Amino acid sequence: MAYSDFKLNELVKQFDLTLNENLDSFADIPEVEPSETIKLSLKKNASVALDINTEKARSEMIIAPILLEVRRQVNYQVGLFSGSEFNVAPEKGLNGTCDFLMSLSPEKLLIKAPIIMLVETKKEDIKAGLGQCVAQMLAAQLFNEREENEIKTIYGAVTS
Repeated sequence: MAYSDFKLNELVKQFDLTLNENLDSFADIPEVEPSETIKLSLKKNASVALDINTEKARSEMIIAPILLEVRRQVNYQVGLFSGSEFNVAPEKGLNGTCDFLMSLSPEKLLIKAPIIMLVETKKEDIKAGLGQCVAQMLAAQLFNEREENEIKTIYGAVTS
């Protein structure tokens, strides 16, 4: 089994999870002005990615530039990894490749704890990616605990 094999309903049962579908999680967080560079990049590339209509195109032309902008906005104090193997607990199915993973470390060569965010890119079906993303978040939590670097919150996103 791998991250991509998980379905959300199976994860909830297997790992005794509770879903919180609070849509106002970030209501009190102030907006951040994107740079002119990212605005121009998205203006030029988003339509191409949508026309190509593959996960890879959306991932490379839309999501990666946004995550690079996030990294720039926090003065490069986070690590960003794309397409990295993240084999934390294969015996539990918590293994495979993450589309994007962000760590609270400026390290660029090795994934270091704490992992703070995972992003899964899907072509069309957000719900299909939820199981995979939540499985990756569970792996990040376990990874952080093993590295004795527990943090309270790990963020995950599924995007189309």
